[in-house]
Amino acid sequence: EAQAGQAGNMNPAVSPPTIFDSARRRAASLRADALATRPGSDRFVAEDMAEDMIERIDFMQLDPDRALVIGHEGTSLIPVLQNKGWDVTPAPWADFDEEQPWPAGFSLILSLGRLDRVNDLPGALVHMRGALSSEGIAIASFLGAGSLPQLRSALLAADEDRPAARLHPMVDTRGASALMQRAGFRRQVVDSRTLDVRYSTLDRLIWDLRAQGLTNQLASPPPSLTREAWDRARRAFRESAARDGKTTERFEILTVTGWK
Repeated sequence: EAQAGQAGNMNPAVSPPTIFDSARRRAASLRADALATRPGSDRFVAEDMAEDMIERIDFMQLDPDRALVIGHEGTSLIPVLQNKGWDVTPAPWADFDEEQPWPAGFSLILSLGRLDRVNDLPGALVHMRGALSSEGIAIASFLGAGSLPQLRSALLAADEDRPAARLHPMVDTRGASALMQRAGFRRQVVDSRTLDVRYSTLDRLIWDLRAQGLTNQLASPPPSLTREAWDRARRAFRESAARDGKTTERFEILTVTGWK
């Protein structure tokens, strides 16, 4: 909600609110890289985004040219693009700053799982558009507002009557459309899909989030949960399970496509 509300604020003289901490975001991505070598690690969210982007590129029958790819780690996106003849510039996940001017002259920009965690989302979209060539296309996928309902419920149960901000604000399709329009894209498409994953325990869900760099990166982190609070969270998560003991968690993947 806080990010979507920035859609009406395109005045460069007005500083955006500091929602996320860049150092925490970088630390989360580096930790995800470290966990990637451990058994059981799977960046299924990013890989799903990558496969979807390849399908979109094939459907649009884009001619290979220069492409900038951000947040590709753990996916097959870059090798597939290169095999199709694209000249790919990879942007390191940990070090790329969407809120600064981007390198320019790309006919295609792909961003995976990044734009939901920038303070100045309107500004980032303006930079993305500015980095495109005259007929360029940008595609960005990130987690949308319908994501992680079971985790939200479990954390509310953990905090009881004093809930803390433990999950960051997310953008819905309506807010994303407004942001793309205000960023100046000539034409844009916004759509979403869901990815449902079944978990036996809350701890396994937390592990998957850490392994994919999707944990809390807020500038004002909440106080740590006590052991008793974690017990309440785990109990609430178990209580939402199906008969087989597994709880279905939902990842809503929001994809925006913009033509310069």
